[in-house]
Amino acid sequence: MALPSYEPMFAKAGPLPAKGQWAYEMKWDGVRALAYVEDRGVRLVSRNGKDVTVAYTELRMLGGAVGGHDLVLDGEIVAFDAAGRPSFGALQPRMHQRNPVRIAELVRSVPVTFMLFDLLHINSASAVGLPYTDRRRLLEETVTPGARWQVPVWFHGSGEEAVAASKQLGLEGVVAKRLDSPYRQGRRSADWTKVKNFRMQEVIICGWKPGEGRRSGMIGSLLLGVHDAGGRLVFAGHVGTGFTERMLADLGSRLRPLERPDPPVLGVPREHARDAHWVEPVLVGEVRYAEWTPERSLRHPSWRGLREDKGPGEVRVDQAS
Repeated sequence: MALPSYEPMFAKAGPLPAKGQWAYEMKWDGVRALAYVEDRGVRLVSRNGKDVTVAYTELRMLGGAVGGHDLVLDGEIVAFDAAGRPSFGALQPRMHQRNPVRIAELVRSVPVTFMLFDLLHINSASAVGLPYTDRRRLLEETVTPGARWQVPVWFHGSGEEAVAASKQLGLEGVVAKRLDSPYRQGRRSADWTKVKNFRMQEVIICGWKPGEGRRSGMIGSLLLGVHDAGGRLVFAGHVGTGFTERMLADLGSRLRPLERPDPPVLGVPREHARDAHWVEPVLVGEVRYAEWTPERSLRHPSWRGLREDKGPGEVRVDQAS
């Protein structure tokens, strides 16, 4: 019998919960995926329902590490930098690549690791109604860690100690999970609370401005938007740092076919509208930033990369910021 389809559960951003019945997991800086392991075959599905199996061929061997069980697993696909820290930038070429020859090269140069943190289904039984502790026990008993997949440890006790450990390791933060909580598929719930060490914001690319100097003939900066509380797409500032030349070339090829004559976003200041090339607001990216200005623009944003696993309708101001 074929495995049923599931939707991932999502965490809400917020402060560290009060002491109590909580588990703490490290927050990995990668892309979310559900793994459907059936008859030792592995199918990977992104958070927005796309089959991404072909992009991560080194994870196919996971099918032989589950004791013959049919499973649906939840986790984060991560690439590490030279210092051994998760790097969203390093993961970028893996996320977008679909050419088999190029993928084979990237598997050798930028291998990924699947950080598994939940089990949603085992054989003929759904596990989403079980409490977190039971699902974690099943996950740890069923999956044998391998070179390209792991079941990272979780902490029970002091959230402050977990946050301190995440900072020491240079990680993005922690996710606090209520011990007795079920897996609320397709929902964003405070039963999972993400506590970030860095400020991140998902953004919609609404346009770009030409570069100058060594960036002449290329993109100089991206013009950004987010949806406000009323659902309107409003201007959120511009970003001109954090790019590699490869990123700029890729963005240029993606944005040129999307050009339009007028801005798709509200509230663009005159100085940013000058010489702007506007595009259809369909591409989502992510920036790291210092703070929001009183004018509701991002201060000192730095580009991290495209988020093809997320749609523009999901982009809202991170209220925890």
